[in-house]
Amino acid sequence: MIGKKKPQKQKETLTGVLNAIGAFLIWGLSPIYFKILAHVSTFEILLHRMVWSFFFLFPIVILTGRWKEFSAAIANRRTLLILIGTTLLVSGNWFVFIWAINSGKILQTSLGYFINPLINVLLGMLFLKERLRPAQTASVILAAAGVFYMTIESGTFPWIALFLAISFSFYGLVRKIAAVNALVGVTVETMLLFFPASTYLYYLNTLGTGAFQSINASTDILLMGTALVTALPLLLFTAGARCINFATLGMLQYIAPSGTFILAVYVYNEPFQTVQLIAFILIWISLIIYSADSVIASGSGSRKNK
Repeated sequence: MIGKKKPQKQKETLTGVLNAIGAFLIWGLSPIYFKILAHVSTFEILLHRMVWSFFFLFPIVILTGRWKEFSAAIANRRTLLILIGTTLLVSGNWFVFIWAINSGKILQTSLGYFINPLINVLLGMLFLKERLRPAQTASVILAAAGVFYMTIESGTFPWIALFLAISFSFYGLVRKIAAVNALVGVTVETMLLFFPASTYLYYLNTLGTGAFQSINASTDILLMGTALVTALPLLLFTAGARCINFATLGMLQYIAPSGTFILAVYVYNEPFQTVQLIAFILIWISLIIYSADSVIASGSGSRKNK
């Protein structure tokens, strides 16, 4: 009996790792997709992302038997107000991310998602009264030093990176308060913007200034495909998170910003100067410390539970 259960557990873990890797790879390589859509305005891409994501996600909610959860989330005033807040946060995050990609600032998006876990730690201390372990404190200080050094030496405040990191961290923090499944939550969020977004897109179409059905078929397909770029990695991530421990998930999450970093420097040839290199090195060191501490803490927790 024990021999039969172990391979099943290993299979679930491997599947979880592969799902998580798939999610982070899609997120990390998504700049390629949005670069192809650079001829469409950022705001219009965002609206299409909301509309088509709702069309994609809503049937999945029905097929997976989560209709009651979906209805309950909408009917509960407190939950709905929370999800309105998260909708605004994620919309702002998506808008700046797409704008940054098509403005030649992919490197800043990479920086933002590298420091995102450290912002999570800081928000946990400020709002959830979580105590920072010494290694976590060192990680946050090193990352802050990297951002501060880049700002002083380059004379440019990395607002894109900080906005992406802070908005996504607050998104995660606020979503903790709403007791809804990840799939249901994102479906409600896209639904909240579906009607105003689709109305405005229809208005653009009547004026003849909208991109959909006015440029070419490939543009239409790519705009509709923003649903997959949005929903598919989320579904893979959710499936993966159920099968692997938090420390492993935390290590794998760096695949996404690493992918955008490689694209920025080696594919799109964005300038990467000594100032940026030193700042990234400080942040990478902070992440190594943070990740090692998470693995050690996770191992200690597992031993205590046995």
